[in-house]
Amino acid sequence: MGGVGDEEPATKRMKLSAGELKGLSNGSSCGEPVAGSSRDLMARPLPSEGDEQVVGSKGVIKRVEFVRLIAKALYSLGYKKSGAHLEEESGIPLHSSVVNLFMQQILDGNWDGSVDTLQKIGLSDENIAKSASFMILEQKFFELLDEEKDMDALKTLRTEIVPLCINGSRVRELSSCIVSPSFGGTPGKNIVRAKSRSKLLEDLQKLLPPTVMILDRRLEHLVEQALVLQRDACSFHNTLNEEMSLYTDHRCGKEQIPSQTLQILQAHKDEVWFLQFSHNGKYLASSSSDQSAIIWEVDVNGGVTLKHRLSGHQKPVSSVSWSPDDHQLLTCGVEEAVRRWDVSSGECLHVYEKPGVGLVSCGWFPDGKCIFSGVSDKSICMWELDGKELECWKGQRTLRISDLEITTDGKQLISTCRDNAILLLDREAKVETLIEENQAITSFSLSRDNRFLLVNLLNQEIHLWNIEGEIKPVAKYKGHKRTRFVIRSCFGGLEEAFVASGSEDSQVYVWQRSSGELIEALPGHSGAVNCVSWNPANPHMFASASDDRTIRIWGLSEQTVKHRGAHSNGIHYCNGGT
Repeated sequence: MGGVGDEEPATKRMKLSAGELKGLSNGSSCGEPVAGSSRDLMARPLPSEGDEQVVGSKGVIKRVEFVRLIAKALYSLGYKKSGAHLEEESGIPLHSSVVNLFMQQILDGNWDGSVDTLQKIGLSDENIAKSASFMILEQKFFELLDEEKDMDALKTLRTEIVPLCINGSRVRELSSCIVSPSFGGTPGKNIVRAKSRSKLLEDLQKLLPPTVMILDRRLEHLVEQALVLQRDACSFHNTLNEEMSLYTDHRCGKEQIPSQTLQILQAHKDEVWFLQFSHNGKYLASSSSDQSAIIWEVDVNGGVTLKHRLSGHQKPVSSVSWSPDDHQLLTCGVEEAVRRWDVSSGECLHVYEKPGVGLVSCGWFPDGKCIFSGVSDKSICMWELDGKELECWKGQRTLRISDLEITTDGKQLISTCRDNAILLLDREAKVETLIEENQAITSFSLSRDNRFLLVNLLNQEIHLWNIEGEIKPVAKYKGHKRTRFVIRSCFGGLEEAFVASGSEDSQVYVWQRSSGELIEALPGHSGAVNCVSWNPANPHMFASASDDRTIRIWGLSEQTVKHRGAHSNGIHYCNGGT
């Protein structure tokens, strides 16, 4: 491409079946015991906390805790008989007899009895005991109000809740429910509303120590946590989470990184400078020094075919930008004009120009109703779709060769304002923030979540900046070659876990984003690789544009695709084939 010039948890927390939970949703009592084994079995005391019997090769899993978690998981999954059998066979009850009595009293609405039983559980923290008592008595208070027993509710407030001497602001709210029944909205129907008893039990489980009442889904949480840790530790992870298995430790190989040329597109007549996949991954747009842009269509099998050739620019086309809904495309000629195209028909809908100056970059506002462009006088302008200029930020806002981005909330414009500085312009607060490098900046790219900025530098480094909250550099990528041209990089892969870049040595480079580890240097092009774009809808597909006038479509090897049982990256032939 042209050189760089000097001017530039849990919903349930008790052992109840789904049907039993529904029966409790309106606060009604539950006549049968808490699901699990018999009351006699539940009355068995818990094994001593000092029992150090362990399971597992590392000796870190306490057997009693492990069995209790399994029993809890069985009940949560609805396997009540299996859970009860495990308790009976192991001799390790899920809960003590006192806790089971407490749970049943909550479900039955035996508030005075549950408060008394709470004191027998043996909580070491008095504040937790008071908070739990407050929650129980608050439920009692609300249910009395719902039953229109206002005097009994007042008595509970004065003689039971207030003496706890905690949560004064909440006590005042409860008082207002009696003084003014319409407090908070509909008379007597807003704050004066008892939660379901099952929900109260869930809240109590969150408050009480896990040694007393195990949180629901605790085992699932631990297993999920283990899988996530394995996934995050995998340098090549680029598969859907659904493909992870509990049967084996998770480990991806390089075969999950697109590294095979599946197609070579040869429709451009000169150097290909820029390309970008649409947000939905169904299209690819490319621009060239041949003064044209091309819209390519990606079929369901990953094959790419020419849809429209866009002609009309009088100078090389430096960049493209997809509308938020992917129905329209902007193309920008070098210091010339921006054109807006209909993707379906290929028709040019509007040409944006400014007398005496040229446009150097383009982009869409998130609502799709306005566009913006960098101008050769170093300003940034915004237009309505019909061409009416809405705003212009004058001064040193951009360079003649500069990328331009806007965050998805539309609040922040990002542009290269000096050779070694990027401007973050907060449009609403009118605040400008600078990211300064000690080298000239050649290009940058914004992550889809607006949190990170990928900055290409003159010294053949790519820096990753965190721009959410405290602005700071977080990673550095090396290995690619850049001496004369503008080389662009991109985020890509599953959850944008990788960074890819072109290079003047005709290769495409791929790094692991968080670690900075170089994963691949992919040969194939015969000229400088100016730009790469990773398909946002397919982590196993990206494209590269080169001075050799071609675009390469990269995907998984045929063997990997067959092994995965997928067909999204089969080999296709178009405009010259592979």
